Amino acid sequence: MKVFKTLLPFIKKTWYRLAISLFVLLLVDCLQVLIPWIIKDTIDSLTLEGFGQEQIFSAAIKIVILALLMAVLRFAWRVILIGNAFEIEMLLREKLYKHFMKLSQRFFNFSKTGDLMAYATNDLSTVKDFVGWGFLSGVDMVIMTIVSFGFMFYINLQLSLITVIPLPILAFIIYICGQKLNHHYEKVQSSFAEMSGMVQESISGIRIIKAFTQEKPELQKLSKFSKNYVKEKMGFIKVIAVFHPSFHLTISIAMLMVVVFGGRAVINGTISIGSFIAFFTYLGMLIWPMFGIGWFIEMYQSASASMKRVNDILFTEPEIKDNENTNFSINSLNGNIDFRNLSFGYNNDQPILDKLNLSVKTGQTLAISGKTGSGKSTILDLLCRAYNPNKNSIFIDNYDITIIPLNILRESIVLVPQDIFLFSDTVANNIALGNPNAKLDDIIDAAKIAAIYDEILDMEKGFDTIIGERGVTISGGQKQRIAIARAIISNPKVLILDDALSAVDTKTEKIILNNLIDIRKNKTNIIVAHRLSAISHADNIIVLEDGKVYEEGKHNELLRKKGIYYELFEKQKIITTS
Repeated sequence: MKVFKTLLPFIKKTWYRLAISLFVLLLVDCLQVLIPWIIKDTIDSLTLEGFGQEQIFSAAIKIVILALLMAVLRFAWRVILIGNAFEIEMLLREKLYKHFMKLSQRFFNFSKTGDLMAYATNDLSTVKDFVGWGFLSGVDMVIMTIVSFGFMFYINLQLSLITVIPLPILAFIIYICGQKLNHHYEKVQSSFAEMSGMVQESISGIRIIKAFTQEKPELQKLSKFSKNYVKEKMGFIKVIAVFHPSFHLTISIAMLMVVVFGGRAVINGTISIGSFIAFFTYLGMLIWPMFGIGWFIEMYQSASASMKRVNDILFTEPEIKDNENTNFSINSLNGNIDFRNLSFGYNNDQPILDKLNLSVKTGQTLAISGKTGSGKSTILDLLCRAYNPNKNSIFIDNYDITIIPLNILRESIVLVPQDIFLFSDTVANNIALGNPNAKLDDIIDAAKIAAIYDEILDMEKGFDTIIGERGVTISGGQKQRIAIARAIISNPKVLILDDALSAVDTKTEKIILNNLIDIRKNKTNIIVAHRLSAISHADNIIVLEDGKVYEEGKHNELLRKKGIYYELFEKQKIITTS
């Protein structure tokens, strides 16, 4: 049960509902066992003098009243218990989602979206079923077994002991099948995650699949994953197919023994017909607890496999987090940035950055250029703490970046990447993401600065137009400008544009840059670009080569040096004039 420790806080939070449902369930079971006793007394009294239709009618009324009362109470515990299970599932899903938000970029680099979706849907649903119906079957199994056996032993001890004989067979079946169920269900959930991940990836890349006419290979891949899922599911079903019939067989053997030995006892006069019928009815009531054992074991093994998978995520420590060294007295940043002997490499490989020294003051614009793989994006990842830099290598306002509270750091720095992500929502809401309290006038102003306002008005519903998932319904240039507007409206201390104007024409690019220069005079700006027209206005330009600052200076200074920057400038000038 250790695997379910994660659920304890939620169970404690809703303990009163569990207690109420447990009390109601106990009440229902107690009422249920009264009916066979009423039937026993009625049958045994049929031969007594003075017993007539009035007494039979009275017994029938009692049974009807008990049945109606049980129906109401069963409705009550279903609503309370199953409703509580859904709430626990909701709380656990929120905890899992919140943990996703804390996990570092490196975790998502090696995790498939489909796998994570399986954790948040299929696995949690399985846990919910166990918390609801599993709790019910477990508790009801115990109560009904104790109460039914109590009445059976009271009626006839010898006959009761005979019914216990097949129980060791049940224990053996539970032990063997229980282990196999857990093993197979883990495989089922893993294969489901692989299949859903493949489907999610294919849907996301449907345009590429169609462009390269890869529909048939994708269907073949899906068929492979689907067959594997069916194979694992059938392994699970086969165990259940042995499990449940075995219970049926064992219970049938017990009932056969009761018929044989109980019938002989009635003939010999050691037990009355009414008592025999009541005994047999109580034995019938044990059928549900016996099946409840099987159902409980099946759900327990399935839920424990799912909970283990969920715990693997919940117990994954975020690589980037506040710790004992975090200085929580820091509540704002100005944007003075210093890189001091910064070296960094992914997965302990060859360093991407090698003893980088660089500074940018508040109100300045730093531009970074260089060939692909020179380390431009790595600098930005470290500055935003998508990855942890070495201590004492990056400073903001003379604070080591590793001691700045993460929420303060990320409120102060906004990155607009080249690969823009927009949500399937209105244009206005996508822009306002950086400032949820923004008014429409603020959204319009940001759109104008990003030179996207007129194009938004031309859309079907203007700012209320729904953008398709990931922004597939608009052009790359429009996506970039909406993302820039989103960054502008948040008014960060440090604005980073990572080749965020690559899909915009040079005329629009110039308009946007002039607008940014005007509104961000007193704030720090960092621009990464391959197109040098986007960075020529910068206060300082660095050219990276093999993770080092190869050239540094203003636009004209770098042109006079006639180094890498000059060569790039000349090549781009030839391309634009040809």
